[in-house]
Amino acid sequence: MSRNILITGGAGFIGSHVVRLFVNKYPDYRIFNLDKLTYAGNLENLRDVEQAPNYTFIKGDICDFDRMREIFTEHRIDGVIHLAAESHVDRSIRDPFAFAQTNVLGTLSLLQAARLAWEDTGGMDGKLFYHVSTDEVYGSLDERGFFTETTSYDPKSPYSASKASSDHFVRAYHNTYGMPVVISNCSNNYGPNQFPEKLIPLFINNIRHNKPLPVYGKGENVRDWLYVVDHARAIDVIFHGCRPGDTYNIGGFNEWKNIDLIRTMIRVVDRLLGRPEGASLNLIAYVTDRAGHDLRYAIDSTKLKNELGWEPSLQFEEGLEKTVRWYLDNGPWLDRVTSGAYQKYYDTMYGERS
Repeated sequence: MSRNILITGGAGFIGSHVVRLFVNKYPDYRIFNLDKLTYAGNLENLRDVEQAPNYTFIKGDICDFDRMREIFTEHRIDGVIHLAAESHVDRSIRDPFAFAQTNVLGTLSLLQAARLAWEDTGGMDGKLFYHVSTDEVYGSLDERGFFTETTSYDPKSPYSASKASSDHFVRAYHNTYGMPVVISNCSNNYGPNQFPEKLIPLFINNIRHNKPLPVYGKGENVRDWLYVVDHARAIDVIFHGCRPGDTYNIGGFNEWKNIDLIRTMIRVVDRLLGRPEGASLNLIAYVTDRAGHDLRYAIDSTKLKNELGWEPSLQFEEGLEKTVRWYLDNGPWLDRVTSGAYQKYYDTMYGERS
């Protein structure tokens, strides 16, 4: 069956993996990749599919409601996978307005554009608005327990508050207008193509260049880690198998204290760089903890496994090894991203087509 799928934020870290999976796996689908190309959007991540006949890139801002209306009407979009978001907690602490603008109002803009377009073309049958969210909306856990789909929301940062608000708007459109929606809340992602402000690519790059590795507090905060390719697989099975109005948690069943993860990563990077084991441990630099830093996140993905048959394919040590190798093998990519040179790629590839 042919479908017209709009993937927002498709040039970002997670989005690029989802776009690649859908373009390659579903040749009868038309995949429209909508991205504003801010600092974290990198079209170099999609070089291998940019010439595919079922792929189209659209540069645009989800907050531009009129533009969203045009896209839904022109391309007859019948499915949305919404990944466009501001996502870095530290940035949200410095500029909460930007997070409210993109994550809340941008999501509302997309929802309204989808609703109006679908109502104008015969109703909601066969349509789906898939909103990709985060486990951070649930707040913080102590040393026991897991987040489930029924855990009450308790966001602690401007980032998680903005994502919680967008989740509520998505559910409101389902309850008020009958829009078919689904929400997934995932744990920390890692893997190839991640913008190096996030912990794992940042530290790999810093170890490469013998720069300090800033660790918040004592490094005792615990996170569950999900390999990005496994996340893309989960999005695929949820998009095609969910019950509209439902929620699914996606986790890697890989809980690590930050400091233990960092020490493990140092050993892997040093080994692959041919350095003595642990040579870079002296780069660890403890810094003042982040304001409102949640102690622990842990996702229970049992519902997703039992209902749709998904489970992670990699344990963390294997995924970390693959991830470190990718960044070390793609040093020029890292250098272009950290220098900002990658942002010229759009003009090079699409400037004449605009």
